Parts: sequence; structure tokens; C-alpha cells
Amino acid sequence: MTDTAPLDRAQLVSMLAPLAHRSRDPEVERLDSMEVAWLVHQVEQRCQVRLDLDDDQLARMRTITDAVQLLNESVTASSG
Repeated sequence: MTDTAPLDRAQLVSMLAPLAHRSRDPEVERLDSMEVAWLVHQVEQRCQVRLDLDDDQLARMRTITDAVQLLNESVTASSG
């Protein structure tokens, strides 16, 4: 089943939880490149879409807030 409901901060923080090699404070806004790649993969799986994000878009996902906005825009564009 495809889930295309808009993503929010809590969902993205929850998606980061399986990266168990480190503990993540849910209040931390900053993302590293591994977390960005993981989130893109998780969103693609959750929404059953292929997100065609270029390097500039990936580089703009520096924070969870950035990721929420960009991933929601990308899912909408890919689903339409």
C-alpha cells in the first residue's frame, strides 16, 4: 500500500531511528549525508516512488526541516 500523506518532522526522526550505530537526539535539526541518503531511501519505500533528486537538492537537505519540505515536494512531483 502506498502512503502519500505528507511527511512531518516526527516521521522523519522516526525513520532515522534504525541508524543504530549512533544515538540521535530528536531535537537535533542538522542532518549528515548518511542520514539524508537513508531518509530518501525510506521515503521511496514508504511511498513506493522513485525520487529523482539531483546533487543540489540533496545538498539543500541540511536539516530535518529542509528534508520535510524537499521530500514532500519530491513525493508530490513523483506521484503526479
